[in-house]
Amino acid sequence: MASKSDSRSTEAKAVVTANRLKDGRVVWLTADQKWVEDFRTAKIFVGPEIDAGVAEGAAAEKRLEVVAAYAVDVDVTEIGPVPVKTRERVRVLGPSVRTDLAPPALDLFPLIPDARTA
Repeated sequence: MASKSDSRSTEAKAVVTANRLKDGRVVWLTADQKWVEDFRTAKIFVGPEIDAGVAEGAAAEKRLEVVAAYAVDVDVTEIGPVPVKTRERVRVLGPSVRTDLAPPALDLFPLIPDARTA
């Protein structure tokens, strides 16, 4: 797992994501270091804190809780974090083919204009 700390500013904001090892679900790291499916409860790491979040992801990988943990750049909005990249928006919103499997983050659609067309 690579760190992007060299290219991030001190104001950069990110959340940490991974896939839960037991079922493959996309999960997000919370402030109390738990992995949850609800993106809205993810801890927002700022600047140098991002490396600490990625380190916790690496530790969780060693404990065989998650796989492929990494930081996701976000913009902070009035309702919480929104991923900067479309790829990460798809991870938040769930499968684009089987919407019946999507997590309960559908209220993010108004803030993600290209969510249904991504």
